[in-house]
Amino acid sequence: MFSLFESEETKRLKSHIINLGALAKIDGHLDSAEMDHIISIGERKGMRPQDIRSLLADCQNIKLTMPSNDLDRFDQVYDLVEMMLADGIVDDSEMDFCLDIATKMGFRKAVVGVLVKKITTGVKDGLSREEIKTEALSFLEIQ
Repeated sequence: MFSLFESEETKRLKSHIINLGALAKIDGHLDSAEMDHIISIGERKGMRPQDIRSLLADCQNIKLTMPSNDLDRFDQVYDLVEMMLADGIVDDSEMDFCLDIATKMGFRKAVVGVLVKKITTGVKDGLSREEIKTEALSFLEIQ
């Protein structure tokens, strides 16, 4: 449960981890590769593995907090797309979830599909996160 004294950044991070967990569970289960991926994202941002597991086990009453700028939004959408690709199978419900979350984060519907496709293609082509981010953000600025 969120503490009254948690920073907005901590609330956003927990919300992001919950979004990743929701995407991973959309096919009915959270497999070990997906959990490992979520844990690596959380650890990269300073969370402990046991805290991530606890958060995902008890996340039904947590209010989601969305990022407020394009860089944070991009990073969260990127992590969602990586999660979608983690098990090697992309089903329609996972793709719809990514598109829906990206729209809820504030990206316009007109660009969400292209953004997710650019990230997906970049990851599959072995581009670095920064290369994909540079290309995607320049695309978003043109829109």
